[in-house]
Amino acid sequence: MRTPPRTPALLAAAALAASALVGAALPAAADDVGRPATSAACARPAVMGTTTIDVAFGGTTYPVQVHVPAGLDARRSVPLVLDLHGSSANGPVQARVSGMADVADDEGFVVANPSGAIPLAPASPPDPDGSWAWNVPGVPTTAGQLPPPTARDDVAYLTHVIDVVSERFCTDDRRTYATGHSGGGRMASALGCKASDRVAAIAPNAGLRAGRPDPADVSRPEAADCRPERAVPVVTFHGRPDVVNPYLGNGDLRWGYTVPLAAQTWADLDDCRRGPRTTQVAEHVTLTTWTGCRQGAAVHFYDLADGGHTWPGSDGPPHGPGLVSQEVDASRIIWDFFERYRLRGA
Repeated sequence: MRTPPRTPALLAAAALAASALVGAALPAAADDVGRPATSAACARPAVMGTTTIDVAFGGTTYPVQVHVPAGLDARRSVPLVLDLHGSSANGPVQARVSGMADVADDEGFVVANPSGAIPLAPASPPDPDGSWAWNVPGVPTTAGQLPPPTARDDVAYLTHVIDVVSERFCTDDRRTYATGHSGGGRMASALGCKASDRVAAIAPNAGLRAGRPDPADVSRPEAADCRPERAVPVVTFHGRPDVVNPYLGNGDLRWGYTVPLAAQTWADLDDCRRGPRTTQVAEHVTLTTWTGCRQGAAVHFYDLADGGHTWPGSDGPPHGPGLVSQEVDASRIIWDFFERYRLRGA
């Protein structure tokens, strides 16, 4: 199991994140930890650890890696985190990048690592689990082309993955979350925009969007492309030297507008009344927060002055160029943020 770094900077970041959420979180009552799992339809199997399940969708069966911690209470449902890979990767690669399974073992939630279905040029040497991209609605892949009309609808597919994992492993529909790296971050953002009734919060790394770039002016988001049904809590990380998804944006319909504009747009969508408030949490990391948002949401933006197109705190493969910051542990911070939120009425 990976031991998270406990540097003063990391502890300061976690403390600031927690204090910023006071009053904005939706805390569970003592008897609301998870829904009872007593029916035959919700009986968690005895298998624990990392496994692969088959998910049928649209006439095709896809493998999905799932991690189930040992020692879960079989009588209670548990949270689910969708952890989405970047372009030219796959679910098992992302599991190694984020190390989210280690956090799950400590905190008691299930992790699902599905894979995209749009083939990209393989790495060298090729990965046995393939090289894939997500069908992020309305934007090209990193290959520079829009997905064909026959491409899998990944918003629909991922909500189906949620249903299948929930049924097989007894996860809580109110406590389902989405994170991801790069293209997976853009896909997690799309789930926040288009499936806010299914994910309680999102955490894109190196990929936050608030709708696709406006084709008429890619320096701003297309407002009609992101109209969530509810306020969506967001925590995100981005390195200023990122050369893949540039911090200051580019002229590409795949990426477009700046990361600060993406964060501010989510704060506007969530009707946040306080912020932006920026605090230095480590030598090269600032945290900008928006709070007092509708339905108790919040937006947290970790700005890494020296971070590359990488997962902060990772000790796995970087899957992107640039420095892997060790000043903050993204996976631990993401879970600390996620566990404060749940869907109402689900």
